[in-house]
Amino acid sequence: MNQLIKKISIALLLPFLMITTVLADQDVPNKVVIQVSSDDVSTQQLALNNAVNLQKLYGLDDVIIEIVAYGPGLKLLTTESKMASRVSSLALQNITFSACENTMKAQQKQTGQLPILIDGVDTVDAGVARIMLLQQQGYAYIRP
Repeated sequence: MNQLIKKISIALLLPFLMITTVLADQDVPNKVVIQVSSDDVSTQQLALNNAVNLQKLYGLDDVIIEIVAYGPGLKLLTTESKMASRVSSLALQNITFSACENTMKAQQKQTGQLPILIDGVDTVDAGVARIMLLQQQGYAYIRP
């Protein structure tokens, strides 16, 4: 009988826990997606600075930041980047980094190998589609 009560309790509480998680994400009023599509190091540095400045202004818990890199900007998220250690560090500080798989496949066709991404970098099917999706979810768009 105790097992049945536990199962029923879990079944009744689970939807409330899921709703709480969804609402917690919605409680963060500041959501930003930063596009990096340039191989210019100063532009890439500016994108990282923008993210850090937003976190300093709003606090780690009051801003969600995702940096999406595609085209020539993908290099920022590879082990060949001059800022690889900074990207790794920022990935540990609640900044999401997304690399475009379309760009990665194009580079593989050119060079014969996939670019090696920095630890902590996620991939998305298409960088521009990811930016579009995030904007539809209320993210502010920044392109340094």
